[in-house]
Amino acid sequence: MPLTKLTGKQKAAILIVSLGPEIAANVYRFLKEEEIEQLTLEIANLKKVSSEDKHAVVEEFYQMMVAQNYISEGGIDYARDILEKALGTQKALEIINRLTSSLQVRPFDFIRKADPTQLMNFLQNENSQTIALIMTYLNPEQSASLLSSLPPEKQVDIARRVATMDRTSPDIILEVEKVLERQLASVVNEDYTNVGGIQAVVNILNNVDRGTEKNIIEALEIDNPDLAEEIKRRMFMFEDILTLDNRSVQRTLREVDNKDLTLALKGASEEVKKKIFSNMSKRQAEMVNEEMQYMGPVRLRDVEEAQQKIVNIIRKLEDAGEIIISRGGGDEIIV
Repeated sequence: MPLTKLTGKQKAAILIVSLGPEIAANVYRFLKEEEIEQLTLEIANLKKVSSEDKHAVVEEFYQMMVAQNYISEGGIDYARDILEKALGTQKALEIINRLTSSLQVRPFDFIRKADPTQLMNFLQNENSQTIALIMTYLNPEQSASLLSSLPPEKQVDIARRVATMDRTSPDIILEVEKVLERQLASVVNEDYTNVGGIQAVVNILNNVDRGTEKNIIEALEIDNPDLAEEIKRRMFMFEDILTLDNRSVQRTLREVDNKDLTLALKGASEEVKKKIFSNMSKRQAEMVNEEMQYMGPVRLRDVEEAQQKIVNIIRKLEDAGEIIISRGGGDEIIV
């Protein structure tokens, strides 16, 4: 079937199959249950796909991701110029038209390019809702720096607003932009995409110092326990084990049930398996490998539950000060 005849779901299915089972399993972790069901059904319905079709789908995906990266770096005009030089005018226009709203310059672009100190001075006297709105459009590192510099009570209020934000009217965004535009004499563009949400605040908290994170989480545990638990669940993913030092991995493994470890590794990347096996005795690593082979096919949900148990152990050990999770805060220097 020609590429132009394929639906978006069919292309997604072909892309997932092309990535291979391990990477596909990792992609699934970021999808909703309904999306997983639809994608799995589409994969199951795939007929024989030629290598040419696979290559075309992967190439299209790559071009779209590159175009989006160009947009974030220098805007639509910059992306168009680069794509035209690389792919020709017609192909460049096709890619940009295909991306439509996702290729539009995000609001507050001029703020993302501002000096951190200037940004802090400029926004510190704004109300919490305005700061929360702007932070959802900033890079996580910028948002983390801004959040850390605010008073503790304001940190909690803003983090809560970011986490519970869903959609914001383009008219409101435009009005806020106009006010800031007059002050900074910068050019901005509209954006009609979703903002905020739990992942937005997780991205920010992953880059703040431990003190700021702890203050916000503890306050949310009192005010909104379910929200706090969901944020904590997303703060450290199983694949982030790669960021732990060997001593921390070894300390964690002493607390992990062998059955949970075997099940968790069934859906892990080769890098994570290598990291964990390198911190075990040769005999223990061989036993776990054998158990994985004998276990046979397992449900993805069971693998995720086992991985989450290990993540919970890691966070518990960090809270007790027994291991260190590397995060974006500049003050967290280990000596």
